[in-house]
Amino acid sequence: MKKKKTVSTKKGHTLWKKAKQIIPGGNQLLSKRSEMFLPNGWPSYYSKAKGVEVWDLDGNKFIDMSIMGVGSSLLGYSDPDVNKAVKKAIDNGVVSTLNAPEEVELAEMLCKIHPWAKMVRYARSGGEALAIAIRIARAFSGKDKIAFCGYHGWSDWYLSTNLSDDKNLDGHLLPGLEPRGVPRGLKGTMFPFHYNKISELEDIVEKYGKEIGVIVLEPMKGEEPKDDFLKKVRALADKTGAVLVFDEVTIGWKMTFGGAHLLYGVNPDIAVFAKAISNGFAMATIIGTREVMQAAQTTFISSTNWTERLGPVAALATLKKMKRLNVAKKLQDVGVKVKKIWNRQAIKHGLLITIGGLSPLSNFIFKYGDRHQALKTLFIQEMLQRGFLASNMVFVSYAHTDAILNKYEKAVDEVFKILKSALDTNTVEKRLKGPVAHTGFARLN
Repeated sequence: MKKKKTVSTKKGHTLWKKAKQIIPGGNQLLSKRSEMFLPNGWPSYYSKAKGVEVWDLDGNKFIDMSIMGVGSSLLGYSDPDVNKAVKKAIDNGVVSTLNAPEEVELAEMLCKIHPWAKMVRYARSGGEALAIAIRIARAFSGKDKIAFCGYHGWSDWYLSTNLSDDKNLDGHLLPGLEPRGVPRGLKGTMFPFHYNKISELEDIVEKYGKEIGVIVLEPMKGEEPKDDFLKKVRALADKTGAVLVFDEVTIGWKMTFGGAHLLYGVNPDIAVFAKAISNGFAMATIIGTREVMQAAQTTFISSTNWTERLGPVAALATLKKMKRLNVAKKLQDVGVKVKKIWNRQAIKHGLLITIGGLSPLSNFIFKYGDRHQALKTLFIQEMLQRGFLASNMVFVSYAHTDAILNKYEKAVDEVFKILKSALDTNTVEKRLKGPVAHTGFARLN
């Protein structure tokens, strides 16, 4: 693959600088901030996205081999079948004084996919859906304290984890997630444990016993459960009378059709889905047992935009197509191929990397200590010049074909060669055209 002429992202960069003056942080999602990829060089904005191709404001066309809308577009961007259903819904009216019948159809479908679940509520984003789930769980259990594992969004209930008696230590559990603005009265309600370390949850239960009202975790994220981890968590929830909540916002639909927990025969009391359930349209669902979900009636959870029509319509079209195409199987296959590309090219060029993550959410780390971040930035910079939105992680989609992966491997081949040369000549930082990318926050899982 020949290196393209220098890719200019001037329009996108100029608009990003303007955005940071009038939008706190520049945008609405930390994971999409330009500084997380390539400061002063990331395209930042798109004019069009189709399949796995993205056009920026400067007229460049890129192949997305990074986070694919943060894992929201498993069918590929702007899927024609989902768009067709949504366009019809727009023509028939997005909202009215009456309710959208698609809410009932979607609820029935979700309960059929997850036979343990009998009731469903809706929201439009993962973070707010988790807030709803926690409100319902606390309303049912009548207890405030929560044991948790993993990342669960921006809400007060979650960020209160980072409150401590010593204000200077605020943020020590999840570096980068500041709890400023979170009421300090919530201190002492959240207790973290690491994934696959059941002894940590056992210690929490031993110390607080039946004071724990909720246990919430991602059933899978960077690794699979070991030694019946999920079953043991379920048993501890039963022992303490805690409501077990599975956060499937990220992993849902990627490992199998439905929640990843279906693979292990462990049912929660509540499960939360968002992102991929509607292929990029705003939609989130909270499903659960009848007994627990009825607790929503004992508190107040209500919003006008949770009743709009497009979310349920998009979800119905997405789920039907994902089932028909067996998308989860394709994601596994593509993810394995991506990992093999990294491994082959790293061996070829003598680069030391560690490859990890579940197949649909693969990642690699440069094994050069604190130089990883600079190497990652250089990788992003050089892949961009070759027509790829890339990082050290790939969230795969059904639209990632073998032809695209072949192009990707040729680019990785060229760029890994450049990275090895930069390491050998100690010129990694010198080859960067801007600052090193920011690191974001560390996930506790």
